[in-house]
Amino acid sequence: MAGNGEAGSGGGLRRPGRDPERRRLFAGSFQGESAWERHNNGDELVQVLEGETRLTILTDSGPTELDMRGGMVTVVPQGCWHKFHAPTGVTVMTMTPQPTDRSTAKDPTRADSAKG
Repeated sequence: MAGNGEAGSGGGLRRPGRDPERRRLFAGSFQGESAWERHNNGDELVQVLEGETRLTILTDSGPTELDMRGGMVTVVPQGCWHKFHAPTGVTVMTMTPQPTDRSTAKDPTRADSAKG
């Protein structure tokens, strides 16, 4: 098999210099609005398996809102605060770099600046 990967302990491939313990695969269902979260160690891959959600991502140029439904995939850029709003329920699968920061502030970017 060609590529730059190395065999991991689970028989899969991993990129050299990457710690597989810093990424987690999650799948779950929820209804309502999530807290804000961000991942400073990498991008997060999000796939909607079933249902619908609005994903809000706070970028340097302002908030971006994505209306997602079953089968859609997006990438949340490293370090960007984001949250889900799923009033009728959604099932998602994510590949999430760890650790995860969470905030219940209305605007987590302002809460960050207040800490400094």
